[in-house]
Amino acid sequence: MKKWLVALIALVAVLSIRWTDPWIVEVIRLKALDTHQRSVPQETIQLDSDIPIAVVRIDNDDIDRNGQWPWPRDILANEIIRLYENGAGLVVLPMLFAEEDRFGGDPAFIDLLQNAPVIVGQVPAIRGKGVPVPRGIAIKDNSTTGKAWEDWLFRYGQAIGPTKEIGEHAWGVGMMLSSTEADGVVRKLPLVVRVPSKEPTDSAQIFPSIPTEIVRVLAGDISYQMKLGDAGVEAVRIPQFSTIKTDANGSIYVDYKYKVQEFAFDNLPDFNGGIVILSLTASGLDNTIATPVGRSYDHDLIAASVYTIVNGINISRPWWSDIGELATALAISLAVMILVLKLNWYFGVGGIVVSLGGIFYGSRTAYLNDGYLLDWSFPIFAVFLTWSIAAFLRFMDEFRQKQEIKKQFAGYCSPTVVRMLQENPTLIKDGMKREISICFSDLRGFTPLGESFGDDVRGLTNLMNGYMDAITQPVLDRDGMIIKYIGDASMHVHNAPNDDPRHHHSAVKTGLDMLIAVEKFNDKIVAEGRPPIGMGAGINSGLGYLGEMGSTSRHSYDVLGDAVSTAARIESKCKEYGCLLLVGETTYDATKNDFFYLKVDELAVKGKTVGIRIYTVLPEPRSVIEYQQAQTLHNKMHDDYRNQKFEQAIAKCKKLKGKFDGQIDGYYDMWIERCEYMQTQDLPKDWNGVFIATTK
Repeated sequence: MKKWLVALIALVAVLSIRWTDPWIVEVIRLKALDTHQRSVPQETIQLDSDIPIAVVRIDNDDIDRNGQWPWPRDILANEIIRLYENGAGLVVLPMLFAEEDRFGGDPAFIDLLQNAPVIVGQVPAIRGKGVPVPRGIAIKDNSTTGKAWEDWLFRYGQAIGPTKEIGEHAWGVGMMLSSTEADGVVRKLPLVVRVPSKEPTDSAQIFPSIPTEIVRVLAGDISYQMKLGDAGVEAVRIPQFSTIKTDANGSIYVDYKYKVQEFAFDNLPDFNGGIVILSLTASGLDNTIATPVGRSYDHDLIAASVYTIVNGINISRPWWSDIGELATALAISLAVMILVLKLNWYFGVGGIVVSLGGIFYGSRTAYLNDGYLLDWSFPIFAVFLTWSIAAFLRFMDEFRQKQEIKKQFAGYCSPTVVRMLQENPTLIKDGMKREISICFSDLRGFTPLGESFGDDVRGLTNLMNGYMDAITQPVLDRDGMIIKYIGDASMHVHNAPNDDPRHHHSAVKTGLDMLIAVEKFNDKIVAEGRPPIGMGAGINSGLGYLGEMGSTSRHSYDVLGDAVSTAARIESKCKEYGCLLLVGETTYDATKNDFFYLKVDELAVKGKTVGIRIYTVLPEPRSVIEYQQAQTLHNKMHDDYRNQKFEQAIAKCKKLKGKFDGQIDGYYDMWIERCEYMQTQDLPKDWNGVFIATTK
């Protein structure tokens, strides 16, 4: 629950970055939006198009030919005449003519303006000479907020215009300006701007940009209309042309996919009645701007803006873009977070790949189809950062879980099993149902051992810990799992939680190794003057139910099942039968060819009515032939017992004592006593020889 809360807080923190929109986030967003324009191949405006636009450069050769800039205006007029002689329909001079020509060339230039369509420039400024030339504009105010139109347009403190005569005779006078954004890149062009009137009683004046003037002159209109709504400027309209949709500040996004052809004065083409922009490109006179597609000249901005307007291209940031981008980031980030925290981190990776591709594709499709500029960078950033945080939280949670598993099971399982549990904790939480082999062991001879320590409790505790270490290691060596220690007893299983197809064999071999470990342990304690101890173990195989069990406050890994209960009862009979290692019939059937077995009894353990065969496992004998001969006699003894031939069975038990290196002589003593007891009983003729246990 904690990791979910932390992840949600982190997600909110990530989204708040976009809400506050710091400079770096804005810049990244702008660069991301630029990728759409850069990915679209540029189109060159041809001179045979409907509205041809071309640029004629004033380059270094022209400066050498006509002298330093600015040229005398009569020379400039002659050069412009050449443009018209080559088919120019409209000449645009994005230049400022704020002062009279010092060379006296104004009359020739004015005469040109009276006879040919020319648009000249003016510039916004803080202070300066020259009277700017406004344009008549009608304002259609549909706003209900009461906010004045002046509050929406870009505001400049002053403007510098051409001389009075040039301003009166030029066909159009447009502002030479551009609107840079946070990163210094020109993406927008204000169609109109405002400048305060020189007279305090007059309202602010509106000035069009050069591209706006170009379109007005082409349309043959003398004025504009500006539509105002509650959200600011909605459009600028040239009556005989069309309505130009704008943003709230009266600006448009420029489509830079249009590239204009450039020509030199010494190689003029037929302009086909098109627009010709005269541009200063000579060294020291050129002025470049940063655009989404790279560094460009002012004339590129003018040409691209005109084509954006006349083609009705409406690139925009829709009003819902910020909310949509935040909602997209929230939805996908939340989905990725759920995938990572609920399933696994690699599902989150898949979600990231799909979502990142989907976000970028959706953004690009919106641009190509509708001209919408939708930011793909922040949703991608949010998704990736959310995934990183969620993956880290999951990693830390899994790390803590793995450490807890290691702490819980390191002493009970081999490192291999511990790693498996760490990688798949559901084996613990969810549990499992499978066939297992269970072994119970119990220490023999604790009483004399305890008495040998007297009041030295610590010494006894250390010795018992050593004993448990001795019998545990064989279990771990075969990837068994210690389920629990119960005083001086232990319980372990094979084939859980790890897979062990030969778990029957592993259990029996582990039991034998445990007996060897006890012998070695005895050598050590006897050398210390302590009495030896013994161990009895019972093994059974069958279905078991394993998992974490207990209360919410105290629980442990445990195993349940009838096979488990039977194994415990088999172990409890070791002392009674005088055997060290007893095995149930299921385990025996699976391993009878692997070990040296002797049948012990057909026993109905407490709580059962059906008898099971139990066997004891002996270490490898010194002589296999002698073992087989003794085993044959042993089996005949059991046949005699089952056939109620008790005297013959007793006789065979006496012959078997001393066999098998005397390891189970106690067993035969117990069997003699049982046969003698059975002789006193009135047994039915169909008696099957099953012994009914009345104790555990």
